[in-house]
Amino acid sequence: MAAFHAAFILLAAGMSSPTFWEGPGSGAEGFEKAWAELDSEHRRNLQSMGIVGGAWMFLRDGQTVARSFHGHSQKEKGREVDERTIFHWASITKTFTAVAIMQLRDRGLLQLGDPLVRYVPELSEVHNPFGAIDAITIEHALSHSAGFRGPTWPWGGGQPWHPHEPRTWRQLAAMMPYTQVRFQPGSRYAYSNLAIVFLGRVIEGISGDDYEVYVDKNILKPLEMHHSYFDSTPIHLLPFRSDNYYVQEGRPEPQGLDFDTGITVSNGGLNASVQDMVRYLSFLLGLPDGRAVYDGVLRRPSLESMWRPLQRVEESGVARQRMGLSFFTLQRGGLEFVGHTGWQKGFLSFIYVHPPSGTACLAAVNTLGKGGEPATRSMMYALRERFFERIFPLFAADPE
Repeated sequence: MAAFHAAFILLAAGMSSPTFWEGPGSGAEGFEKAWAELDSEHRRNLQSMGIVGGAWMFLRDGQTVARSFHGHSQKEKGREVDERTIFHWASITKTFTAVAIMQLRDRGLLQLGDPLVRYVPELSEVHNPFGAIDAITIEHALSHSAGFRGPTWPWGGGQPWHPHEPRTWRQLAAMMPYTQVRFQPGSRYAYSNLAIVFLGRVIEGISGDDYEVYVDKNILKPLEMHHSYFDSTPIHLLPFRSDNYYVQEGRPEPQGLDFDTGITVSNGGLNASVQDMVRYLSFLLGLPDGRAVYDGVLRRPSLESMWRPLQRVEESGVARQRMGLSFFTLQRGGLEFVGHTGWQKGFLSFIYVHPPSGTACLAAVNTLGKGGEPATRSMMYALRERFFERIFPLFAADPE
């Protein structure tokens, strides 16, 4: 069969083989060839950049059509990457925070048009040269149009003795009098980690739970994401946790399994196995077999409303990117994709879904390779574009 032929080519080239399934969508014309080309090209890039470990997958209707793994999760212990490997998903956490906010909205505990300061009173000390601080809404924070700065730290943050992020709310609140709104709220897009941290505070204030507890109870457990958690790894999951690496002087140096995202956990604290992220993608696709569970997490109309474009991010030629409620929408070749990227420490990742065809992809690496963050990010963007251009269209043109 063509799938086995493609796998044999990769084995003959000295690369580990991807796994093909004969499940839904695996018979899409041209898929095996397109995947083998994407797979081979990405592996060459990983090897040339010194990436220690990575994973990439394509799904249809909740089934894995193809998956590939590269290298090690913990190189020093010889642990190889597989579907159980736990990566850090960084800013993809923002989509979980947004789902939590929408849950509270659907329960009548907040409105998207509510002033953010109503739930985060410390914001009253922020300087807003454009008007009253209560003009900034929850929706503005969700759509990265509130006018807050991008990073959590307003200055510094790069010294060895600095914490990775502010550890407590008290530290962040102390910066409020020295924080200024940068533009008219709602007038444009500007990515803000800080705004999402404020949303985490909203969730805690309304629910009475720590952010991590709320998300675990109301999103992770219902979706059976049992190998997902925030910050420190539970002892029983340590064998599956990926270390992260920086390539320095041509060699990957481990940075340690865990790091504390502190008060910014709602902005980028999620660790999850590849298997669990497949479960999350299935939720985003809203597959009929899981509809009762998925609607228990968030009703489909509420989820899809998060994908309506609210702010323009970029536009060039046939490519267009917009911001919804903490989800990005991207148009490529007449198709529209929904997803998010993540980058923190040595981890880079992305997830995207194309709901009309029931398809999705994910990818993650655990290393800032040669050339550092810019080069590694460019490599991941290149992989993303290959999915958009070579893989998704095969299924969009071949609906079930």
